[in-house]
Amino acid sequence: MSTPPITADEFRATASAIEREVSRVIVGQQPLIRQLMVTLLGGGHALLEGAPGLGKTLLVRTLAQVIDCSFSRVQFTPDLMPADIVGGTILVRDDAGDRAFRFEPGPVFANLLLADEINRALPRTQSALLEAMQERHVTVAKTTHELPQPFFVLATQNPLEMEGTYPLPEAQLDRFFFKIDVPYPNLEDLLEIADRTTAAQSVAPVIVAHADTIRAMQLLARQVPIAGHVTEFAARVLMATHPEDSGAPDAIRRFVRYGASPRGLQAMILGAKVSALLDGRYNVSFDDIVAAAPPALRHRVILNFEGQAEGIPADRIVEAALKAQTTRVRQG
Repeated sequence: MSTPPITADEFRATASAIEREVSRVIVGQQPLIRQLMVTLLGGGHALLEGAPGLGKTLLVRTLAQVIDCSFSRVQFTPDLMPADIVGGTILVRDDAGDRAFRFEPGPVFANLLLADEINRALPRTQSALLEAMQERHVTVAKTTHELPQPFFVLATQNPLEMEGTYPLPEAQLDRFFFKIDVPYPNLEDLLEIADRTTAAQSVAPVIVAHADTIRAMQLLARQVPIAGHVTEFAARVLMATHPEDSGAPDAIRRFVRYGASPRGLQAMILGAKVSALLDGRYNVSFDDIVAAAPPALRHRVILNFEGQAEGIPADRIVEAALKAQTTRVRQG
């Protein structure tokens, strides 16, 4: 079944309506909502890192309600098994009394899946989810089952409690389109949260889009043109995160062991295309690449021992790469 096309004006109007409805429930966090929208419309998955109680579950559930999509939540624990996520084959008896095997879908069969505290599950369980994220289908008992579209995974990590966890390997972190940091709300937002959540009536978001609309928006985002010199700028930023590259600044040569993978370039470009459409433009600028670089690259840069010992944040590395390439562009 083909997806009906959508215009650039309809894209922006729909995205604005989605953000507006989500903001009626979620107080503040506008950069977070925007980056989630960019990830969803770019066809990727997001990894959120933030303290507990910041509304991550409510955010994803609200987004699913606004775009009229199915939602599932999985609390990752050490005893969680792959079948608890993707589903499994069970033996059932039909009306005639005959026995047969039937596939029982797991929670991964939803448009929006919240993988809460993904680093608390065993690596084999993490891999089952990450395979579904990459392939957009699961295979059980030699039978392949397609996942619903759109398919968007929002995985969370708690940076405060790392004891007893299984940190995601670099190759699996690379499957995430964006890594988004969830900031703590300021005083004004805290007061607004208190007013909204302790009132007699709660705010109910309305549906402003559907799954077909989201798929059409994802298709349109890929059609946004990007000039060759802008693509080259993004590629040079990516290469500058590698310490052996001639354009790498001193901080990267000193603190980085491995730079970002080509998936980081794909995320930067797709994220920039979505950002351009959200701003009402049908072309990608340098500023779009600069805005997409931190969430697209921060989880793809691997620090060396010295960088880890000194607590160098990944954003500092990405900022150094951006600054080096921006200076090169300005100098001609």
